[in-house]
Amino acid sequence: MSSAIYPSLKGKRVVITGGGSGIGAGLTAGFARQGAEVIFLDIADEDSKALEAELSGSAIPPVYKHCDLMSLDAIKAIFAEIGDVDVLVNNAGNDDRHKLGDVTGAYWDERINVNLRHMLFCTQAVAPGMAKRGGGAVINFGSISWHLGLEDLVLYETAKAGIEGMTRALARELGPDDIRVTCVVPGNVKTKRQEKWYTPEGEAEIVKAQCLKGRLVPENVASLVLFLASDDAALCTGHEYWIDAGWR
Repeated sequence: MSSAIYPSLKGKRVVITGGGSGIGAGLTAGFARQGAEVIFLDIADEDSKALEAELSGSAIPPVYKHCDLMSLDAIKAIFAEIGDVDVLVNNAGNDDRHKLGDVTGAYWDERINVNLRHMLFCTQAVAPGMAKRGGGAVINFGSISWHLGLEDLVLYETAKAGIEGMTRALARELGPDDIRVTCVVPGNVKTKRQEKWYTPEGEAEIVKAQCLKGRLVPENVASLVLFLASDDAALCTGHEYWIDAGWR
């Protein structure tokens, strides 16, 4: 499959959270192929260092930085170190399964922090620099899960629903500085992590329910994100963009 090259992304400074594996690794590789300056944040050191080595031959090799996004101090410190950026992709999250009866106050805080809170504070950290550079793009990752009401994900789905609302609010607030804020809503994407939750039979049922019968992979999602980050999407903001092969 041939893929588009966006001249407007060449040399842009891009930060990707959770960029070391799964969909995030596809995003990191996609932006590197565009000639962007990519910094990806993660806590999965082994996967992230392996990806950094794999992409070391890129025109501008992506740089991995360990960052625990659960810590607001760590977020503040890492963006102070990185400096101003053009594109922020808020991809990091965790979809561990859980039952309503097992939820505690501490677990609520932990799940909301890992799936929602860091997106706001990362955006807060980059917004002034983006404004100074004349604009930018923030791309948040939602999920099809809450639209479908999938089982055993009540806190994950609560956070992901909140991300869509937050996207609209931030788009309105940051629009005067020509900062675009959008939300990507993936369907079920084939990654090593998703293999933990779905059997081959379960995957086949998902594909059967899709309008298009192809299996979504990280590269498919990256293609949408690259468009939204580019100048070709100059008037796209405040909305969700789906890539689910018509599963919904």
